[in-house]
Amino acid sequence: MSTLSVNGPAISRRGSVSTHVSDAVDALARFLTRWSVPALRVALGLVFLGFGVLKFFPGASPAEVVAERTIDTLTLGLVHGTVAVVVTAVVECFIGLTLVSGYWLRAGLVVMAGAFVGILAPTVLFFDELFGSGMTLLGQYVLKDVVLVAAATVVGAYALGARLRRTA
Repeated sequence: MSTLSVNGPAISRRGSVSTHVSDAVDALARFLTRWSVPALRVALGLVFLGFGVLKFFPGASPAEVVAERTIDTLTLGLVHGTVAVVVTAVVECFIGLTLVSGYWLRAGLVVMAGAFVGILAPTVLFFDELFGSGMTLLGQYVLKDVVLVAAATVVGAYALGARLRRTA
């Protein structure tokens, strides 16, 4: 404990501003260490759930056409049209529900890993249409999936036992 004296009796101070700031930073670090990955898991789940639900309503999803074309191409024409979009919707909703609820999380992560093949495939299959003459709106929509992949790797690592820890 430090003391101050200004031409009179000593005044006791419990801590300096830097001590309070340091304590606040430590508290924030503990909070983020505990809650950032679960929050990321739920947010990622809500994104998957929202995009999946939209695909159940014809014309509601901006990715409906690209999802249909991608599944048709990846399955060599075996799954196409409405079936391709509904399958995509079911997969995305399943992933979203597992992430939001935390139930069957490992199964959801495995399905999500497989789904990322289809989710990122348009960047290769339809590159010229998405990015050929500048970035299209659909290209931006597909490109944002890179962020989803990064978020999924953090959530997956955490679900499989990795832990954040505060050092120093």
